[in-house]
Amino acid sequence: MNQELTLDQYFRTWIETYKEPIVSKATYVKYQNTLKQIIKYFGEIPLSQITTTSYQKALSEYSKTHAKLTVSCFHNQIHACILDAIDEEIIKTDAARKAVIFGRNVEKEKIKCLDYDEWASLVKATYNTDNIKDQIIYLSAVTGLRYAEILGLTWDCIDFANRKITINKTWDYKYHRGFIPTKNKGSKRTIDIDDNTIRMLLVHQEKQKTSIINPLNLVFLYIDGKQLYSANINRYLLILCENLSIRNISFHSLRHTHASVLLYQGVSIMAVSKRLGHSNTATTQNIYIHIIKEMENKEKTLIIKVLDNVFHYNQ
Repeated sequence: MNQELTLDQYFRTWIETYKEPIVSKATYVKYQNTLKQIIKYFGEIPLSQITTTSYQKALSEYSKTHAKLTVSCFHNQIHACILDAIDEEIIKTDAARKAVIFGRNVEKEKIKCLDYDEWASLVKATYNTDNIKDQIIYLSAVTGLRYAEILGLTWDCIDFANRKITINKTWDYKYHRGFIPTKNKGSKRTIDIDDNTIRMLLVHQEKQKTSIINPLNLVFLYIDGKQLYSANINRYLLILCENLSIRNISFHSLRHTHASVLLYQGVSIMAVSKRLGHSNTATTQNIYIHIIKEMENKEKTLIIKVLDNVFHYNQ
């Protein structure tokens, strides 16, 4: 038994041996983040000296600044590691077996969206410009496409004649693996677009043909052949919002804004869900529940108005 082996040392070896070869890169990053937290909350205490009390104390300290679900994930990863350490006879007891999981209460924040006038201002400001950042922001605002979906668009996805865009893949802008599958089966979809968007894409396509070498046939690509990092587009959007004197939002909020605008304008939840590429309408209802409730209140008023008008109807 190695009396000096610390939890973080064993955990590092454990994830490198058993996790890195089989989990996705994104999942492995989560294990690496857990390692950082282990170093912070457990320090250099030898693995053999961690008791149920000291483990709970560290977990409780961690829970002060993290949600219960995050604490549970943190604990589960460490516990699996400890169980393997017992199997290898590195330690004898399971200090994590009695752990009580709790965390700070996190209220679900209302999704940040622009109102219709703000959305319209943003759409007009980003339409018909030569700036690729404007074009990407515009397209998300009028389609609700995710950032990875926009970067994954190739010209064969654009049906100019029938005014449609097909989303059948995305672009991995985080880990630079090129084209990857859509988020889920429902994310593969074809959506309708308007004449203004068609004109914008046609102009962009013609200019791209004369200025960029594009072997992958990407719709949005810089001259140097690189894609935009999400941080770059978010910084640009922040400045744009300030210049237009509208509320600051993130790029992903463009998707929420698009959905909100459609819902407020009376588009059905089923049509919005399909356009966003949600796996089912329940997902859409859960995300936009506050908007749906507001719409229900308006509809209740409308129902009463219809019923009251019966007695004012001239036959």
